[in-house]
Amino acid sequence: MQKIQFSATASSTLDHFDSLIVAVNADGNLISNDLTDKIQIQNLISQLHQSGDFTGKTGSCLMLSMPNGVDVQRLFLVGLGDTDKLSDKAYLGALQNAAKQVLASGSNQLLNGLAEVAPKGRNSDWSARQNALIFQKSFYQYTHPSRGTFSNDTPKLNAMSFTVNADQKSLSLAQATALGMELTQDLANMPPNYCTPSYLAQTAQELANTYGFKAHILEREQMQEMGMGSFMAVAQGSATPPKMICIEYNGGGDEAPIALVGKGVTFDTGGISLKPGESMDEMKYDMGGAATVLGVFKALGELKPKINVVAVIPSTENMPGGKAAKPGDVVTSLSGQTIEILNTDAEGRLILCDALTYAQQTYKPCKVIDMATLTGACIIALGNHVSGILGNDQTLVDQIRAAGDETYDRLWQLPLGEEWDEQLKSNFADMANIGGRAGGTITAAQFLARFTKEVPWAHLDIAGTAWVSGKDKGASGRPVPAMVEFLNQQAKS
Repeated sequence: MQKIQFSATASSTLDHFDSLIVAVNADGNLISNDLTDKIQIQNLISQLHQSGDFTGKTGSCLMLSMPNGVDVQRLFLVGLGDTDKLSDKAYLGALQNAAKQVLASGSNQLLNGLAEVAPKGRNSDWSARQNALIFQKSFYQYTHPSRGTFSNDTPKLNAMSFTVNADQKSLSLAQATALGMELTQDLANMPPNYCTPSYLAQTAQELANTYGFKAHILEREQMQEMGMGSFMAVAQGSATPPKMICIEYNGGGDEAPIALVGKGVTFDTGGISLKPGESMDEMKYDMGGAATVLGVFKALGELKPKINVVAVIPSTENMPGGKAAKPGDVVTSLSGQTIEILNTDAEGRLILCDALTYAQQTYKPCKVIDMATLTGACIIALGNHVSGILGNDQTLVDQIRAAGDETYDRLWQLPLGEEWDEQLKSNFADMANIGGRAGGTITAAQFLARFTKEVPWAHLDIAGTAWVSGKDKGASGRPVPAMVEFLNQQAKS
């Protein structure tokens, strides 16, 4: 992705800029402090407002080419409505509309006045950071060769300055987050015959080569010898080789690392417990957790924070082949605990439990966070707007939720407890891999909690947020923003 050159130093003059973007409220007033040509710009806006051509409605955008009395080629007006009532959602939506408008134009050097407005409870630093992230992310276009013919015009926007001072570290954090989201989106959007476990392993190795990470890939035979019976039970139905992908970022000296574990099922048929055919193509997104972890590592490579982070990504297909696991099979996990597989479509927890055990045994982390498109029940509970979060350490959960609130990549906590743990009882093994329909998101996390008793742990269920269905179908890049912000805060503490 082409990088925008962001300047953190405020500018009030239009020299060196070919385009200017400003905010307008519902009364038709320009929201700006020291901008040159402010009177001329306000006169233009007042004329448009009086004629009804631009009302300042939230999210509305208008480009004026060669505006009279204003020394720029293009003037973009962005409506923010009643700014006293402006919400995070409305502001970010307006930014997204504005970015599309700018990207479709010939703008090369943009002076951005939108950071002079902030939703209630926010400030100009937050607004500048969101502007940087959204404008950088607007460059994303899915360009894999399998797509065939498409428009792949290089964005013309090259540089952006703000009319308010911005924190350069925040702008860098925003840009790195957008670049990480791009990788996450690319991997998740890719057809499953291209984005295989081997391709994810290759991507991890390329990240390691680019940024100086350590990468280590475990193959099927190694995992079998180690005793990863749970992970291998899922993988045995597919001819495509599974991979356990491990990456290390060492920026924090001798400190114990934070471990990120991402579910990497590159296609999920459900196995013998076959899914319905409708929308099964979207099960290429079942590696959204793995894609998120790799996207986060891309951002870490760009930012180089003083922190240690390791990634453990179990990756496989879940297929109904002749060797596939069957409902009723009992397997032994790497931890030594036995599992009765009652539903082969509850495969994510089966690969994650061995990955969680391996991460703890190998890297001795101070915290473990796993992320997975784990349960449809999470979509029923929370819809597609917030991710679910559960864990055994309230401080850790609160820190991740705070990072999500800061980035508007929100999470909502669900409980854990003995009541849900009882639903996992089995007559033939230490536990079953499902607990019935009631509380499906919770029982899935409760299963993982049996493998994370000795370490602070949080589980992110991103089934509702990792991708969008319908006519705009595609990966969202979430929860990369929340995780990058969380790790940035951990590096500061």
